[in-house]
Amino acid sequence: MTLDDSMSLVDIHSHLVPGVDDGARHVPGVLNAIERMTHAGIRRVVTTPHIDASLVLTPERLEARLDGVTQAWEQARSAIREEFPEVEYLRGHEVLIDIPEPDLSDSRLRLTGTSFVLIEWPRLQVPPGTPRVVRHICDQGYRPIIAHPERYAGMMHKTELPHQWKEAGARLQVNYGSLAGRYGSEAQAVAWRILGLGLADYLASDFHGQSRLKIYKKETWAELEERGGQEALDLLFRVNPARVLEDVEPLPVPAVSAPSPLLQRLRGMIVRRERSMERQG
Repeated sequence: MTLDDSMSLVDIHSHLVPGVDDGARHVPGVLNAIERMTHAGIRRVVTTPHIDASLVLTPERLEARLDGVTQAWEQARSAIREEFPEVEYLRGHEVLIDIPEPDLSDSRLRLTGTSFVLIEWPRLQVPPGTPRVVRHICDQGYRPIIAHPERYAGMMHKTELPHQWKEAGARLQVNYGSLAGRYGSEAQAVAWRILGLGLADYLASDFHGQSRLKIYKKETWAELEERGGQEALDLLFRVNPARVLEDVEPLPVPAVSAPSPLLQRLRGMIVRRERSMERQG
């Protein structure tokens, strides 16, 4: 598959509901972000604003939060239908697991109402006992997808943790930008290690919509092609994310060899220089 064949790509992690979190601020910003995603070949977008799992303990606060997101999402959906009718704009949440036994029974918390739920740990730190939390979620009948496992503090040295999460029933979603060096050399190395072990199930943008930010799809796609990861590329970008929308398990993804550490560092330096120039611009 080439870049020209990527019309059916699916992205399951972004922050493109206007004004509800640290993502896109307003509808014009959402439209700009969607246009850029279409240029990256993405036609099905599951946007996932942040929400705290602990809100379920206070039903009125949960309802207020979900209602606010719904109103903003519907505004954006209407504008997207007008400007980009080819784009399917769907909704889920990125659920911050700030309590040990989260209640995820409200379908609005999950990805398009399926059994899949995108989760993250607080403050990019991994608290103790996360495999047990994953098992609890699975025992409730839901399928947790851990967002950006490569970005949590200390993951370079927690080599067994991704295996433990998978064994407990989690699926793993790596960010495009991590493989390109967007979040630093440690996250980049861990992301490639996860792919190299065949533990990744999905790639996603985690795009926050700001005009100066890159999506990093093109860079990641090219790197995987260069490394002979054609089958993995198709599964990570297209097949497995689409299977989330069908509420079915991801297919196994073959391992992809990582670039040399020197090459990773060089590319990471280029990405960080680009980011610095974007901020200055």
